[in-house]
Amino acid sequence: MTDQLQIPSTVDLSKYIETRLMEKRPHIRGRRIPVALIAYSARSEKWNASELAYQFSIHEAEALAALLYYEEHQAEIDQLEAAEQAELDKMQTKIAKASYA
Repeated sequence: MTDQLQIPSTVDLSKYIETRLMEKRPHIRGRRIPVALIAYSARSEKWNASELAYQFSIHEAEALAALLYYEEHQAEIDQLEAAEQAELDKMQTKIAKASYA
């Protein structure tokens, strides 16, 4: 048999994931749910794609796309999330200092 299954080296996830909003943080297209939130929830809560879809009110395909996107861009996403968290921590410290002044 000469017909063999062709497996693409990359998958186009742009139908499900976009980065044009939320300061370039990857998120579910049209929903503003960060890929990182879905991936971190899957890891910490041990949720599968079906449970992620239920918890975030998205389709299973969107949950799977988010997990795949995270897998392919993990270092970049983790760096973006760490920078975002550092900025939030900085603002929280300023607010705490201001309220004690």
